[in-house]
Amino acid sequence: MKKESRAYNIKPANRLNSVSEYYFSKKLKEVAQMNAESKDVISLGIGSPDMPPSDDVIQTLCSNAHKADGHGYQPYTGIPELRKGMADWYKKWYNVELDPTSEVLPLIGSKEGILHITLAFVNPGDQILVPNPGYPTYTSLSTLLGAEVINYNLKEENGWMPNFEELEQLDLSRVKLMWVNYPNMPTGTNATTELFEQLVDFAQHKGIVIVNDNPYSFILNKQPLSILSIPGAKDCCIELNSMSKSHNMPGWRIGMLLGNPTFVQWILKVKSNIDSGMFRAIQLAAAQALKAEEDWYESNNNNYRERRKIAGEIMDTLGCTYNDNQVGMFLWGKIPDTCANVEELTEQVLHEARVFITPGFIFGSNGARYIRISLCCKKEKLEEALKRIKKM
Repeated sequence: MKKESRAYNIKPANRLNSVSEYYFSKKLKEVAQMNAESKDVISLGIGSPDMPPSDDVIQTLCSNAHKADGHGYQPYTGIPELRKGMADWYKKWYNVELDPTSEVLPLIGSKEGILHITLAFVNPGDQILVPNPGYPTYTSLSTLLGAEVINYNLKEENGWMPNFEELEQLDLSRVKLMWVNYPNMPTGTNATTELFEQLVDFAQHKGIVIVNDNPYSFILNKQPLSILSIPGAKDCCIELNSMSKSHNMPGWRIGMLLGNPTFVQWILKVKSNIDSGMFRAIQLAAAQALKAEEDWYESNNNNYRERRKIAGEIMDTLGCTYNDNQVGMFLWGKIPDTCANVEELTEQVLHEARVFITPGFIFGSNGARYIRISLCCKKEKLEEALKRIKKM
């Protein structure tokens, strides 16, 4: 009997209409195609550290991967050695006391923490304060989960800090969370004690939860700072951190969430229904990485300093202006008035000089006349990029 063919009309969930494919996901396909055509594009786009973690970290991974009893499911809360390592790291470098059994939650990369926190705190229709410019995932995940995104301004004339007078004018009665990110990406603005004190005070009198996303505080920054070091912060704040940038481990997917035990338990309730924990050898290697002394971080930063000088020359060649006090693994600069728009400049650089630079509009409307250069590229490649752009 011949089967009758049916025309299926399967459609994706409506929530997909609210977001688009991540900019880098799309753009890197174009770059890959150009490379397949032997155009040899130099990518100064993504902040993916190109240097390895320390030798002892890799050795710890390898030796534990050979153990027969280390390949099973691991605790949802992470192994005790890793939680203690994270708590000790926070005490040593941020002067923040954390109970490793109840105030530290290892994550499979801090990006998943954005999802878990939103699911734990926000109902569909609730509002979330998101910086403009800011990490696009704050907006996309909030939108996917049915929250309403309220952008707050970060502007160069205000030092890329929140304008609390503007914030006070908003109706915040439906706001549950406020995302902040200091040291800031994409602008490179450093954290200050004064800023964190203002944020804690704001959270307390508005009854909202501040989440500081803090993966950049060890890159070209002599004074790492945590919002949890501010008195009263644990009552109203959560911090995310990551080993991707600070320890050259982006592909290892090791992050951490830190906060009071109640918040951590709420988030764990979500997390435990989504994943089953990291490979034990990776967790032990991460705990070893967290024991790094100052000379390791300094050696890492020496490479970034050399690269930063060349990135500054690229900015100068393009006629861009920038603040030399930026921290982190990017350089953020304003395009010249002679450019009609930022994409005109970045597309010209891509197709004429074969160098990929990130246009600032992907971080929000306040980034529309800025570019971002990643320092996650070997010095020789950066020098070649500069040479190409000078010839452009």
